[in-house]
Amino acid sequence: MVVGDEGLNESNGERRKMSATARIAGKVHKWLALLMAIQILFWFVSGLFFAIAPIEQVRSEHMKATAPVADVEIGMAVAGLQRIADAAPGEKIEIRTMLGRPVALVSPREDRPRLYDLSTGRQISPLPAKLAVQIAEADYVGDLRAAEVSLVTEESTEYRAALPAWRVDFDDDANRALYVAHDTGVVTARRSTLWRTFDFLWSLHIMDFKNHEDFNTPLLIGATALSLVMILAGIVLFPSRLGYNAWRRRRRSRAASRL
Repeated sequence: MVVGDEGLNESNGERRKMSATARIAGKVHKWLALLMAIQILFWFVSGLFFAIAPIEQVRSEHMKATAPVADVEIGMAVAGLQRIADAAPGEKIEIRTMLGRPVALVSPREDRPRLYDLSTGRQISPLPAKLAVQIAEADYVGDLRAAEVSLVTEESTEYRAALPAWRVDFDDDANRALYVAHDTGVVTARRSTLWRTFDFLWSLHIMDFKNHEDFNTPLLIGATALSLVMILAGIVLFPSRLGYNAWRRRRRSRAASRL
């Protein structure tokens, strides 16, 4: 009988110990869940959106016109380079076509790039608004004309590419905007309502509410660490919630009562 009492005392002590652990885990899990509920909801909602939205449509790649690539004849390129032979030198010279015309992009080491029309030798950069609109309309699928054009000189959450740039807006159902680099004539970005939604949810997902690009912020690291603690507390609490601990205690009590 003495042995039985010792067994019961040991079982009661273990029950108190396990109950205390479960209580602490329960409090940690509950309060962290309340603290992190909104951010966890943001993670799940944004993650679901990222999984559903095709990235090609987010980037408006499906709205990019597929014009045939025009070759530049060697003789035309040589003659064109002779026309701009007196221009300031550059570290790199790129020959391509723009709106069906051969152009040369001269990129100095430190200064801004310069764009030349090889058929005339005339410098065409910085691009005028009219030419930027023509480039944007040629890049856009369909016959829709530009609704508005404006010069962008500063970075924003929507545009972080070459500056300055022309923003060309189209009055379509997606509120699409194309950005054309002021110095190179290249379409550097395509934005739409879908992209802006994606970018907003991305800022919530990585918890960079200002610039929408830094996923190494202390806020994100802290939130992730707290969420991990919450999950671990839930794992500790799990056996108690399933009744496993109570079943173990009853089994030990029956075993001790037989002694």
